[in-house]
Amino acid sequence: MPSLVSQFPAAASDLALAHFSARLSFETDCSDVQASQQAGEIDYLLVDVRGPDAYAQGHVPGALNIPHRLMTADYLARFPRDSLFVVYCAGPHCNGVHRAALRLAGLGYAVKEMIGGVTGWLDEGLSLVSSVGQSLATGAGISCDC
Repeated sequence: MPSLVSQFPAAASDLALAHFSARLSFETDCSDVQASQQAGEIDYLLVDVRGPDAYAQGHVPGALNIPHRLMTADYLARFPRDSLFVVYCAGPHCNGVHRAALRLAGLGYAVKEMIGGVTGWLDEGLSLVSSVGQSLATGAGISCDC
């Protein structure tokens, strides 16, 4: 009897290649964002899509705050059409990041999700900053405020 792992056979390698390539075109992770920041290779807009109160309490360094409900054509017109938006929310328990990605894509912008959001950032041992610039070691009471 096969294990629970192999009960369903793995996909053919060509299908796996297409699947995982596609995932990387939709997602990035906290470690890659932090590494690009450290290297000064910031060719994207990092956007915290939570509400302003949650953002003020602690966000990823360098992130803009654009709550997903404010993502309208008029509001986003200030950004070049070829901008790449990397969006995040509180964590995997919140769909605010998907709402933001849907709006951005619907308006013609390139978008990726930073998987894990604030929770993932903290899980990587990285610090948040408050809106007054102080470093925060933990994210006690992380909320989406969506």
